[in-house]
Amino acid sequence: MKYTIREMTAQEYPLLNDFLYEAIFVPEGVEPPSKSIITAPELQIYVKDFGTSKDDFSLVAEVENKIIGAVWVRIMNDYGHIDDKTPSLAISLYKKYRGQGIGSSLIKEMLSLLQAHGYKHVSLSVQKANYATKLYQKIGFRIIKEIGDEWIMTYNL
Repeated sequence: MKYTIREMTAQEYPLLNDFLYEAIFVPEGVEPPSKSIITAPELQIYVKDFGTSKDDFSLVAEVENKIIGAVWVRIMNDYGHIDDKTPSLAISLYKKYRGQGIGSSLIKEMLSLLQAHGYKHVSLSVQKANYATKLYQKIGFRIIKEIGDEWIMTYNL
């Protein structure tokens, strides 16, 4: 599948709400939560006022001029927070585009961008049962902490 990766424009930042919802891991056989779940304060920190901090970066993947995935980072006190110098990463793709290497490409582009801006690490939080854990480990993320059914992972840039 032919796709392009580019920086997300400020006019597109509202799409992060859709991708935040898509990023919620729903185990097989479990009913997905209502979309209103993204209004919870612990989830809104991923997207609220995105673009207003120098540490906010986002890339999108496009297929035929349609945005089908996004990766974004910001320094925030989220589930994957390790310190005030390390951005936390979030990524999601619409379901029909998963498993085709697009997510890997998005993450690798973001890692390059962060390295170019002088960051030393990036972190994320992921549920152990999430299929994406294998993707993160393949790219080079390492588990640094276990909290219940989640892992905090980091990548050294």
